[in-house]
Amino acid sequence: MKRPLLIAECCQNHNGDREVLARMVDEAAAAGADLVKLQAIRSADLVFRERFEPDAVDEDGHRAAILRPYEQERARLAGLDLDEDDERFFVERCAAAGVQPMITLFTRFVADHYRELGFTWAKIASYDCRSVPLLREAAAAFDDVVVSTGASFDDEVDRAVGVFVEGQLSLLHAVTIYPTGLEDLHLARMRWLRQRCSSVGFSDHTAPAVTGLRASKLALALGADVVERHFTVLPPDATRDGPVSVDPAGLAELRRFADLRPEERMVAIEEEWSDWQVGLGEQQRRLTEAELANRDYYSGRFAARVDGRIVDNWVEESTSS
Repeated sequence: MKRPLLIAECCQNHNGDREVLARMVDEAAAAGADLVKLQAIRSADLVFRERFEPDAVDEDGHRAAILRPYEQERARLAGLDLDEDDERFFVERCAAAGVQPMITLFTRFVADHYRELGFTWAKIASYDCRSVPLLREAAAAFDDVVVSTGASFDDEVDRAVGVFVEGQLSLLHAVTIYPTGLEDLHLARMRWLRQRCSSVGFSDHTAPAVTGLRASKLALALGADVVERHFTVLPPDATRDGPVSVDPAGLAELRRFADLRPEERMVAIEEEWSDWQVGLGEQQRRLTEAELANRDYYSGRFAARVDGRIVDNWVEESTSS
């Protein structure tokens, strides 16, 4: 039986604190994570876009995009920045703890750098599934790449799959509503992804305090090869992503469930969540207004700078151009 992989996503639950980051690695490893993941976010890579500013409204005073002022967001991110020494420390801590270090790439031209730092897996977030140049760089630098598909259209997923060779890619279903309700899971989507990729899974954005681990467990019962969960060692209200993050006890519970035989997982789901079918939804569906609004904001939120120019992740451009 293939053992499902569990990814503990640190996101920015470290609060920019190396000691907290060390605890996250150690406790995720002790709880049974296979991979612990950082996000390669730099506040300096945030892009100013006028339509997300407070005064960006139409003549009737209606907003065409979500409100996310640049200066406020950059200041928030600056307090969470990790530098290269912190990332090298993270890789070394993962090696000592016996877990693999993983990195989410958010801009062009950094994949080789993170591979050289010692990261062994790369992740592409849902909002960059359509960013073929970024995908190509990840594919060239890493043997194992995970791509989330939650904010993507079907044709974008198909193009992404074509970038990778057999056995290199895992596709994750996700729902980019934070937190995700059980009625919005659409875990049947994994069947659609399975037709395109041999390794599929789920990136879970539900709130453990509200719905427990039901979503991740159902994904595993349905055959997920990979499950990603935001992870924290701090109180849920201590970080922005805390409410959609599991603690070490929750991660350990998920590990125990993942290690059950497939038929045992479904029996356990039936006992814990009798109406689990509500989580299946549709294999193919329209993105909700909330998801489209998030896609609009997060696609292009970060970008590389080349000779003073912004290079978006989906633009075909090299550093030598």
